[in-house]
Amino acid sequence: MSITVLQGGLQSTVQDLGRNGYAHYGISASGAADAVSLRIGNLLVGNPEDYSGLEMTLTGGEYQFNKDAFIALSGSEFHATLEGEPFPFQQGAYIRKGQILRIGGTKKGARCYLCVRGGLDVPQYLSATTTHVMSGLGGFKGRSIEKGDELKIGSMKKVSQPISVKESHEINNSIIRVTKGLQHYLYEENTWISFISQSYTVSEKSSRMGVRLKGKSIQSIKENEILTEGIPLGAIQVPGGGDPIISFVEHQTTGGYPKIANVITADLCKVGQLKPGDSFTFQLVTIEEGERLRLVQESFIQSLKNHD
Repeated sequence: MSITVLQGGLQSTVQDLGRNGYAHYGISASGAADAVSLRIGNLLVGNPEDYSGLEMTLTGGEYQFNKDAFIALSGSEFHATLEGEPFPFQQGAYIRKGQILRIGGTKKGARCYLCVRGGLDVPQYLSATTTHVMSGLGGFKGRSIEKGDELKIGSMKKVSQPISVKESHEINNSIIRVTKGLQHYLYEENTWISFISQSYTVSEKSSRMGVRLKGKSIQSIKENEILTEGIPLGAIQVPGGGDPIISFVEHQTTGGYPKIANVITADLCKVGQLKPGDSFTFQLVTIEEGERLRLVQESFIQSLKNHD
């Protein structure tokens, strides 16, 4: 029960919902860059939401199935064919032994998820299967998959009825909502106006560790340096050059740059779909509004699970 990798794509890694609880050892949670899409993909094939899937970045790869399987693609839509015929997006579909699934480039966002009924069977490392690319921990041998790799399909013991989604889950990342960061007071009003009003462009140097932005430089009243302290997921740091960095799923756990803002939980999935060259603006919301939007997102996922 395995999948042979004929071509691995640009950066395809095994991901689940993260390796939580180890930040005090310097290990960030990692996990799917767009956790909402991975959760939906798992539900589409009847898996528990936290099962591991294959996260593909910008281009997908080619995969030959060595056993009949039930699979789904979620996240941003990529060009995909099964034996030369168009393959459906965001719905469960059967694939037969020996068939080859070819997943090309993205049509819009950065990441697509391949979920297989039963999940991907890789060893757990520190209570998770997620790949931490920067440190080479977890997933499939701690790295992106390569030609010739064999991905084992997991057990069907915990699977349930697959769901169907009538409306596609679209991610609009033209606006990313934020709350004030821990060092928000180090920025004067005109700096805040510039931060919120301008359009930022995603740099080619971005990664799962941090999304680097290009725009009008912003500076704090302390020249963008503070005592080193903990960094949460989604924190927006401003280093000396004045170009913000969104700390992402493989972020360092401590740092000495001031944090002007923090991406709200509900919009972290949007950050995961940003690719180099994309432009967007920040929108400031209150912590209460951020929590309300998180609950709305959770309610949406719950409604999918309860839908007949």
